[in-house]
Amino acid sequence: MRFRPMIVTTIALALLPLSGSAYADNPMPVPTPGVSQTPPAQPATENTPAEESPATDQDPAETPTAEQPKDPEDKVEDGLGVDGGTERAIVELADPAQSAPVAHEAASESVDVVLQPQSQSFIVVEGTADELAKLAEDPRVSSIRRDRTYTPTEVAPNLTLIGADQAHAGNFTGAGQAVAVLDTGIDPDHPWFQGRILAQACFSATEDAGVRSLCPNGQTEQTDGNAADATWERCWLGGTNLCDHGSHVAGIAAGTGGVAPGAGVVAVQVFSRIDDEDVCGAQACLLAYESSLLQALNYVLNLNQPVAAVNMSLGSDLYESDCDGYEEGRLFKEKIDALLTKGIATVAAAGNESFVGTSHPACVSSAVAVGANDNSDRIADFSNIGSSLDLFAPGVDITSAVPDNTEAVYSGTSMATPHVAGALALMKSAKPQTSMQDLINALKAAGRPYVYDLGGTQVTTPRLDVAAALNGSAPQPPITQDPPDWPGFPDPTVPDPTDGSGPIPEPVDPPTTDTSPVPLPTVTVTVTVTQSPAVAATVCKRGTTAKKLTTKQWAVEIHRNSGTIQDATLTCYLKLISKSSKVFPELTKASSLGKAYRVLKDTKAGKPKLDSALLTAWLNWAHGTSGTKTLTAAEKVRLSSKPSASALKKAATNVLKTVK
Repeated sequence: MRFRPMIVTTIALALLPLSGSAYADNPMPVPTPGVSQTPPAQPATENTPAEESPATDQDPAETPTAEQPKDPEDKVEDGLGVDGGTERAIVELADPAQSAPVAHEAASESVDVVLQPQSQSFIVVEGTADELAKLAEDPRVSSIRRDRTYTPTEVAPNLTLIGADQAHAGNFTGAGQAVAVLDTGIDPDHPWFQGRILAQACFSATEDAGVRSLCPNGQTEQTDGNAADATWERCWLGGTNLCDHGSHVAGIAAGTGGVAPGAGVVAVQVFSRIDDEDVCGAQACLLAYESSLLQALNYVLNLNQPVAAVNMSLGSDLYESDCDGYEEGRLFKEKIDALLTKGIATVAAAGNESFVGTSHPACVSSAVAVGANDNSDRIADFSNIGSSLDLFAPGVDITSAVPDNTEAVYSGTSMATPHVAGALALMKSAKPQTSMQDLINALKAAGRPYVYDLGGTQVTTPRLDVAAALNGSAPQPPITQDPPDWPGFPDPTVPDPTDGSGPIPEPVDPPTTDTSPVPLPTVTVTVTVTQSPAVAATVCKRGTTAKKLTTKQWAVEIHRNSGTIQDATLTCYLKLISKSSKVFPELTKASSLGKAYRVLKDTKAGKPKLDSALLTAWLNWAHGTSGTKTLTAAEKVRLSSKPSASALKKAATNVLKTVK
């Protein structure tokens, strides 16, 4: 059983709510108002700025094209099944009409067909490397790739900042439109959603070992009744609701206290429950399979009611630029483009990794990629940044609905994203004859510019201002900021005597949770929910010390109660690594501290030695150092089907050089 996690942005659940619950991007303290803004200084570089990309090195000259490979071996994604066992994989077909014949033939060859969606150009199977290779010989098969999993990203003094209160006062509420929220479901009885839930659906993958459907009917698909109910028993782990992320996101977009309080909600559950500590780093978590997301997008595409936007506060692999030419990007782009043609925008979380780029599916060029800012008009220190982003929106200390008729305060790009989705519902309701692309462009043109420097290049990205977009007003003055003023980021002028790459390292512990209620912004919407104290949580993000530790030093840190870095911070690091590395946890489990410790300690030759070296280097990256070209090259060796002993040794040696 292999998983490939993503957002709603950070996420032992891929949901990243940040408040106690496993899903929110944790809220950060609201900084004092500032006038100028520039991106946070990125963690110290290992070599050159070009090496800073975590997960995906994308040389433009080497960017893959969308052409389908002709050789069977080229159809199969690298690393599928190379360490034995079976893999869950998406088999893409050249012709959707061949779905049934190919599935029948695969089953006759003992390949387990686990999903066969109607009228779609893929099936999902589970098979060994040899079985998948044989299936790739079928000329009707275009490609075979891992059925990746996604995590949620993370939602506050927000409505006034973006002008939503002015829109409501002008009777712009989103009436007649809807937002489709692809997430962890919704509390159907919550006062924030009374009379607003127009439809519910569930697409939740299952496997024999520890992966359970979250559809109330127990099947992998449900489109009737409370299909996206986030309050039923499988959403609970003890007294914690694992499915609260979706209600929080939906509340921001179109709840009673949200951006578009007159719009409807189409709630689609796309996550599955994982009861596997090796995968989750905890007793249980939620992950969304790529195949479930594709089914959900197709469901929205076929709805007959007006939908202004699809909200995807979740994420997976990181990309420095658009991912249209890659397999996972190309298939999502087809769906996103089809939705846009129908007048439906796809709004996705950029990610919470403090990375220059975006996570998938925000990396698709026709999606609206959203980063997070705080209520003082500063970019959140956890937010991904760069020219790939389309908009910033409030994503720090956001109050919204969670199951059991209560509210919570979460932070993250998961929370920023539904602000934009709700704004598009306002825009579409006010201007129903205007194309969705023109409405998106209007939001971007009216937004307040955030101007910042990245490696000598000036980047300008607008912050959402829906009132200006509705009124046709000129944008507010630009806001710039110098890196030293960026909350949580090191001063680049302070040298690091150990390696000259950054500030003097200090252990980083998670910020202390503030247990006092976070003040709500003054808005024109009446909230009818009985409020309990809203508790802010901490966002899972990369460290800023930029100190390189050796394998032995990381083993000491990860061994419980023996190091200086808190377990919560180390667990966060492992979650970030699972989104950036293709080895962890695809080939080697390292999601829990116990598993990671064993990987670090196993330094004998061959694959274990390379795994240990890679985990050491990725932990340094999560701790704040930069430069991943060497790691990417070494992972290609590890993912190959039959790497030689000399190739493994050389790759391990090269990786270990980066941690000195």
